[in-house]
Amino acid sequence: MTENLLNHRVEGPASAPVLLLGPSLGTSYALWDAVAPELSVTHRVVRWDLPGHGGSAPGLIKAGATVGDLAGLVLALADSLGIERFAYAGVSLGGAVGLHLAVHHPDRLESLAVICSSAHFGGSKAWEERAERVRREGVEWLAENAPGRWFTPGFTVPRLVEDQRTADPEAYAACCDALAAFDLRDRLGEIAVRTLLIAGRQDTATPPPHLREIADAVAAATLVELPGAAHLAPAQCPEAVLTALRSHLDGGARRGMAVRREVLGDAHVDGAQARQTPFTARFQDFISRYAWGEIWTDPTLSRRERSMITLTALVAHGHYDELAMHVRAARRNGLTPEEIGAVLLQTAVYCGVPAANSAFATAQRVLAEEEG
Repeated sequence: MTENLLNHRVEGPASAPVLLLGPSLGTSYALWDAVAPELSVTHRVVRWDLPGHGGSAPGLIKAGATVGDLAGLVLALADSLGIERFAYAGVSLGGAVGLHLAVHHPDRLESLAVICSSAHFGGSKAWEERAERVRREGVEWLAENAPGRWFTPGFTVPRLVEDQRTADPEAYAACCDALAAFDLRDRLGEIAVRTLLIAGRQDTATPPPHLREIADAVAAATLVELPGAAHLAPAQCPEAVLTALRSHLDGGARRGMAVRREVLGDAHVDGAQARQTPFTARFQDFISRYAWGEIWTDPTLSRRERSMITLTALVAHGHYDELAMHVRAARRNGLTPEEIGAVLLQTAVYCGVPAANSAFATAQRVLAEEEG
C-alpha cells in the first residue's frame, strides 16, 4: 500500500458500478464487514480507512485538517483506481465526506448515502477539547468508553473497539479538527444527487434530527430511521442498513415498474398488481426489479430489439399466453405488424414450423383485436 493513498479494500466485479464506503471516526473499514460482502454482489465496493486508522498512514493528515482534505484523499484514491464516477456511502465522519463531495464535486457522484452523520457536529468546542486531550493523553480513554458512544447497552464489536485503541493519536486529533470546522448547513440545498439518509433512533452522537435536517434541505432525499440502532448502524443493524442501501443503490423496482408500464401498458400492470397476493409478492418484486429494472433498462439494446428477441424466445418455449402480451408490447415498442410477422417467420426456421404456426395464430388474434 502506497504511503500517499488511503488504505483500502476492493471487493466485487471489476465491471460492476462502483460504490465507495467511508468509515466513522475511530474505526477502520471493518465497520462495513457485515454489509460490504453482500453489496459486492452487484457493485465494485471500495472501502477505505481514515488517516492513522486501520492501515492508512498517519502522515496523510495534519493538525488543522478539514473534511475537504479528507474528501481530497478519497478522490485521489478513486483516481488511482481509475474510477471517475461512483456511488458513495459513509458513516459519521465518512458521511460528512460524502456531503462535501456532493456539494463541491457533484460530477463525481452517482448517488449518496449519509449514515448516522450530520451537516454539522454540534459546534467546534467539544471537538477541540477532544483533540487537545488525545494529543495529550492518547486514545486509550476513548477505547474504554467506545461501546457506550457507538452502540446500545449490552452490544459491542470488539474489532471496532480495537480499531479505536490502535488509532494514531495525532491523526485522530486531526480528524477531530476536521469535525470541529465542518458545517455545511447553508449549502445543503445545492445537493442535487439522489440521497439516502439513515438515522439510528438510539444514536446520541448524531441523533435523528440531524439527518432530518439534511432530508428537509436536499430535494432528492429519502430518510430512513432504524429502531434499535445507535451510532454505528452498519455494525449493529447490518440487515436493515443493507436493505436500505440496496433499494437506494439499484432503484431497480422503481425504474422497473415505470418501464413495465411503458412496455406492457397500465391495464396489464394494474391487473397483475390487483391479483398479487402475499404468496406472489416477492415474485412480482423480482420481475419488476430484475427483468424490468435491470434488463429492459439496459440501453445496449433498443426496446424494438428487445421485443424481437422476446418474441423469438417465447415462441421457442411455447409460451403463447406470454407471446400475446408481448405482441402487444412489440406494437407499443414500434414494431409494425409486418415486422412482427417477419420475426415469427424466422422462428419457423429456428424453432420449428408447428411452433411458428401457433405463434402466427396468437399474433393474428392480437393484431385483429387491435384493429377492431
